[in-house]
Order: sequence, then C-alpha cells, then structure tokens
Amino acid sequence: MGQLGGRVALVTGVSRRQGIGHAIAQRLIGLGAEVFVQHHVAHDAGQPWGADDVGEVLADLGVQGLGVDLARSEAPAELMAAAVEAHGRVDVLVCNHARSGGDGSLAEMNATRLDEHYAVNTRSSILLAQAFARQWARTDGGRIVFMTSGQNLGPMPGEVAYAASKGALAAIVATLSHELADRGITVNAVNPGPTDTGWAGPELTEFVNERMPAKRWGAPDDAARLISWLCSPDGAWITGQVLNSEGGFRR
Repeated sequence: MGQLGGRVALVTGVSRRQGIGHAIAQRLIGLGAEVFVQHHVAHDAGQPWGADDVGEVLADLGVQGLGVDLARSEAPAELMAAAVEAHGRVDVLVCNHARSGGDGSLAEMNATRLDEHYAVNTRSSILLAQAFARQWARTDGGRIVFMTSGQNLGPMPGEVAYAASKGALAAIVATLSHELADRGITVNAVNPGPTDTGWAGPELTEFVNERMPAKRWGAPDDAARLISWLCSPDGAWITGQVLNSEGGFRR
C-alpha cells in the first residue's frame, strides 16, 4: 500500500500541472495516500503564466477538490470540512497555496497590499492548521507542512508584502509545533528555493542558473520528495523546523 496507505492528505494550491502543489499531490498519491486538493483558478488566470483546465487536472490526478478563495476568513474551515466530508478525516495538511503578484517595494507599499498577502499566505495557513487540529482524533501521526520562500536567507526586492507574509510562516512554525506536539502532530515548513514552475523569464532564469551548482532551477518534484518524506512515518521525528531545499543556491 505504500508508506501512506490508508492516510488522507489535504493539499492546497493544486491547479497547474507545472506547480509544486501538483507534484506534491502526485508524490502523496504514489505513496498510497488519498488526496483532496484546493484550487483557485482565478488567481492563476490573472497571472502571466495562466491557468490550466482544473477539471482535467483533477481527473489526471484522480482526486476530488474544492475551488475556494483562501482570502476569505471562513474559507479554511470550509475547505477542511469539505475534505473531511469526502474522506472521513484528514491526516496530512500541506499548505502549498500562495498569493503572488500585486506586490511592490517599500516605497510602493500600502495597507491593502499587505493585508491581501497576509490574508492568503499567513492567516489562511494558520487557520487551516487550527481546523486540522480540531478534527484530529489520534495521538500520533498528524502532519502539517507550510511553504516558505527563503525570506530569512536573503532579500526579495520588490516583494515586500510577499516576503513579510511568507516569512511569518517560518516564524510561527516553532510555536505551532510546540502547541500541537502533545496531540501527535508535527509542524514544519519547507523552503523549496528557486523552482521552475513556468513563471520566470529568460533573464531571471539565467541569473538563477548561474547561482546554482547544478546550473538549473529546482523542479517541482525536488520539493515534493522532501515534503512527502516529512509526511511519511520516516519524518515522524522532525518538527518545528524550516527546511531549506535549495540545491545549494548561492545568493
């Protein structure tokens, strides 16, 4: 059955075949897990990379999912309830979703931009962890994984709102892992480093390639392998950590 046979995973941000979320879902399915996904096609459709046909994406994976905007304060609880209704429970939560675009430098920043990024990247992830813990009925084996982007390792020029909202997840991991440890739930975050999901132009692609020992960006499956390991029994002794999976990226 695989290491995750009989387990149920909820993975957010699964709407594009090139995305990390899609790779995570594939890995977890390959390990035997039942997977429920969240998608928000409107976000991708508004970005330069565009959106895939989400019905085809779900059919390819063989999973059920819910289209929901996690900027709404009620959405995390609704999403968790939908996953539990579909599968009876959730054992693994991977918060892969993110708001991208509409950002700026410090000089360009305003309260609206900050709040919009915080609502999706920070608040919804914490509320999903809360909803996960509320439905958790066991004393071991629970897994929560957040996604960061290395905001604590170097600057992200022109992305003040994104860096602040994602950096907050790295900062909260130790606290959440402490609160949930006695419930048998591990809480970690993964920084996948520069990952080729189809969004970067030629100039940035070459800039990053020159700073990678392997002369390539990370692939979505590079991050998915680490995340699926954290979600497996082999990852049971790891909690409260931010793991940088960057292929030796030289800033």
